[in-house]
Amino acid sequence: MTAPNIENSTNEERLTYVREAWKCLNDCESCGKCRILRGRNAESLYTDYINGKRSYMDVTFDIRNNSYKKE
Repeated sequence: MTAPNIENSTNEERLTYVREAWKCLNDCESCGKCRILRGRNAESLYTDYINGKRSYMDVTFDIRNNSYKKE
């Protein structure tokens, strides 16, 4: 599943994508999503993407580099 492009999607489509992409799989040992989010809320972290301000990949890189501490 590819993140919707900001120019061709609505806020609701981007929000739905974030919710689906970061949905808990209840398999922490295999998944790794919890380790990436570190207890933070995906919707909060991806607010700039959802609102069309930054690309999904830009936000993801910042999260993974631990430089995006938006709560």
